[in-house]
Amino acid sequence: MAPSIRLSPATRSLFDEPLAIAVQGLGPRQQVTLRTSLRDEKGELFQASARYQAGDDGELDLARCPALPGGSFSGLEPMGLLWALQPQRPFWRLVKRDVQSPFLLQLEVFEGHGKPPGRLLAQAQHERAFLRDGVRRVPVREGRIRATLFLPPGNGPFPGIIDLYGTGGGLPEYRACLLANYGFAVLALAYYSYEDLPKEMKEFHLEYFEEAVNYMLQHTQVKGPGIGLLGISKGGDLCTSMASFLKGITATALINGSVANVGAVLRYKDITIPPLNINLKRIKVGKSGIADIFDILNNPLEGPDQQSFIPLEKAECRFLFIVGQDDRNWKSEFFAVEGSKRLQAHGKEKPEIVCYPGAGHYIEPPFFPMCAASMHLLVGKPVEWGGEPKAHCEAQIDAWQQIQAFFRKHLTGKPSGTSSNL
Repeated sequence: MAPSIRLSPATRSLFDEPLAIAVQGLGPRQQVTLRTSLRDEKGELFQASARYQAGDDGELDLARCPALPGGSFSGLEPMGLLWALQPQRPFWRLVKRDVQSPFLLQLEVFEGHGKPPGRLLAQAQHERAFLRDGVRRVPVREGRIRATLFLPPGNGPFPGIIDLYGTGGGLPEYRACLLANYGFAVLALAYYSYEDLPKEMKEFHLEYFEEAVNYMLQHTQVKGPGIGLLGISKGGDLCTSMASFLKGITATALINGSVANVGAVLRYKDITIPPLNINLKRIKVGKSGIADIFDILNNPLEGPDQQSFIPLEKAECRFLFIVGQDDRNWKSEFFAVEGSKRLQAHGKEKPEIVCYPGAGHYIEPPFFPMCAASMHLLVGKPVEWGGEPKAHCEAQIDAWQQIQAFFRKHLTGKPSGTSSNL
């Protein structure tokens, strides 16, 4: 019997779902190298490889067989060939630009453990999709809003969430879309560097975000009385500001967010919150040319920088802080702890804080490979994001469950049976 690759699901799965990989028809205890390849929409190639030995029956099941040393990872890692994908081009991050088309994953089995690999024994293709069947993608251009709304299949109304990304700008849709697969109405909201929105991060007006909140609150498919906010990085402090000043927010989840206003002036009516001051002299650049920007922000508890601390005690919502303890972009754990102290000092509910050792800045949906360093638009050079690939991958899986459980609990009143296993 010729060797063949057996996948479950066979031909197509959602990107955030596990994929079971096995090879059958090998010789007893045969040594092979497995390789995965994926091209993003810019044509950049990502690859991972691992060395294995088949069982006595010529079967190789990645759920039971550990990878041997010498590849992209070793040990028992059923999803290693996905989370260990690395770009051929340095400082390149995997993102999904068009959620309506899947990523095409190539799997190959080669003879032996040599470099370069030996003869090709088997190959397969698999689609990693973003939109579950029946999820509706609705571009939104109402008033000033530039966004995309994802609606789950079936009859609503559904709990509503606004999703914000960080300083990359544009309109990333992939997290909003994956979240909508689980029964949430999610609005991916652009706020700069997209269509006719401001080109640069100079100042933001909360009235724009208020328009988006009101759009969701008035939407017939969105279940009231309030909505949720989800933000990563710069999107996190924008969500904190929205929760602090705008009505109709019930739950706010921050992924490595700041509780101080960062990077741009924030205005709302007659209120102005200046950005936290930065000192570029604190950038450390190593031999690799990668910048460490961990210390460039001033402390929002000291001197004039206290004006940048967002008054989150004004918020009428519950907070969840997701923290990567190896975040090298900024001090996420410090921000979460100080946010918690401030809330409690004003008699507010203590927020949920979930910390992940070994996780870096970009905690994405499950199975996005960790990006250790990439270009930072505001710094103008590659910066380190932190993280250790395996721990980061495990954090992404758990955080994704925590975020869904948090929104389910506070937006629908139904707890879901998840508990952190980390």
